Amino acid sequence: MIAFAMELADVARKMVAQAAVPQVELKADRSFVTATDRAVEVRLREMIRTRFPQHGIMGEEGQNIIPDADQIWVLDPIDGTAAFVAGVPMHGTLIALLQGGVPVLGIIDMHVTGQRWVGAAGQQTLCYHLDKTTICQTRKGLAMKNAIMSSSNPDFFDVTERPALDALRGATAWRVWGASCMAYGLLASGRIDLALDTALALHDWAPFAPIIEGAGGRVTDWQGRPLRLDSGPQVLAAGDAKLHGLAQAMISA
Repeated sequence: MIAFAMELADVARKMVAQAAVPQVELKADRSFVTATDRAVEVRLREMIRTRFPQHGIMGEEGQNIIPDADQIWVLDPIDGTAAFVAGVPMHGTLIALLQGGVPVLGIIDMHVTGQRWVGAAGQQTLCYHLDKTTICQTRKGLAMKNAIMSSSNPDFFDVTERPALDALRGATAWRVWGASCMAYGLLASGRIDLALDTALALHDWAPFAPIIEGAGGRVTDWQGRPLRLDSGPQVLAAGDAKLHGLAQAMISA
């Protein structure tokens, strides 16, 4: 399954690299979509249906296929489409496999920087970059006041969620905005310590659990519940359980 997921990521990266200047459409939720998003997802779906016709597929741009299957592939062809459109290199492909509704395999593949994080249940998370393979380890034992926090976009937080963002923003040493899926890979690599996001759909967060947990971190919803098929839209991740617990208590206060 890992080898096949790597094949999917290879195809997606190549297609994005060959894409022309994107023509943008606005979806009903006012998020961006391009022909490249759709083309990549169509191709990945074809590959999955050919190799594993009994598996389910859920993706950002297409209809759910066999949504009650025990094994379901979850696809986000371009996470960070706005960055892709703007020419900012913070976009990637997200691929996950769920078994019994639980994420057991995840890939974050960054199209421009070339980093690829791969996590699988029961295995250590790996990062592939520049012909090197690194075992990922989150940064542990860090005080909240020394932590680097990430959030994709403060505009995603509604008025009821802003106090949680403000609480962590005031308690941490520094904030990184706009890294999208890359932030969760960097958290697994020990470069970022805390991540808080909202307005995420299944395809936005599905790979994060096996990647972060395989590196020693913890990721849940804002209530501390494990991420499952029906989770969302709020995600909280940290380099270790203690920092996660402190952050969860702070956003719940």
